[in-house]
Amino acid sequence: MGKHKVAYFYDSETPNHYYGPGHPMKPNRINLAHNLVLSYGIYRHLSMFRPHRATAAEMAQYHDPEYIEFIKKASPETAKALAADANKFNAGEYADCPLFDGLFDFCSLYCGGSIDGAVRLNHGLSDICINWSGGLHHAKKAEASGFCYMNDIVLAILELLKYHARVLYIDIDIHHGDGVEEAFYFTDRVMTCSFHKYGDFFPGTGDIADIGDGNGKYYTVNFPLKDGIGDEDFLQIFKPIIQKIMDVYNPGAVVLQCGADSLTGDRLGCFNLTVKGHGDCVKFVKSFNVPLLILGGGGYTIN
Repeated sequence: MGKHKVAYFYDSETPNHYYGPGHPMKPNRINLAHNLVLSYGIYRHLSMFRPHRATAAEMAQYHDPEYIEFIKKASPETAKALAADANKFNAGEYADCPLFDGLFDFCSLYCGGSIDGAVRLNHGLSDICINWSGGLHHAKKAEASGFCYMNDIVLAILELLKYHARVLYIDIDIHHGDGVEEAFYFTDRVMTCSFHKYGDFFPGTGDIADIGDGNGKYYTVNFPLKDGIGDEDFLQIFKPIIQKIMDVYNPGAVVLQCGADSLTGDRLGCFNLTVKGHGDCVKFVKSFNVPLLILGGGGYTIN
């Protein structure tokens, strides 16, 4: 394959959403990343797109309709009236997923970017699609979790499955990709592979013994790690595992979640990966020349 056709999704409305004072998740980080894309001239090598806003019907391809309706109604003004539902769906004042202004719009934008990327890959319009606002891997079918409300990754993979027999999901965020693993735990059409900190660390899942079940047995791969791992050690693990999976599983498309909280100095992380180490992971996955959707995720030290 010659030069890759790369699509990049960004909407200037996404960074304007605000989780609230003191909350580590800052959507404005998407704006900072976008400014780097512009400042370094990277945009000259990309096709840039504004994502569509994913509809409730699109979200319902995975998420529970009652939960979606709750997210649509949720705001600081309705928080008191929705307190019982908020408790049921693990959101609100006492959870790590607050009910902020424009919450459904925020979800629509980041989900839309990931779905749009999957559609472009399906139709051969792009070889690589990038949505830094996506990658919210903790959201469950009917539950908010870990700053995530709607699971754009699951929605994108479901879109990819319309055209591809097998999809590989790779997660290099410091936190285990539990929401995506849970969604595809019983199928062999999606293999999930997560490299993450394990042991007294959110979300507490991702044991090496968790390998899938039913038709999905052996199609879940977890690689739990300890504090302080650096580029060299991480890549010595990452490359042979991904090489073996690509050789044996032979996916038609790959989704790579690049949560930046596995980088050194992150306020919620404890790994010592550098930007180069992260980049080497992307470069290695890219080398297989398989349709590739690259997403964001964690990352909480923006200064």
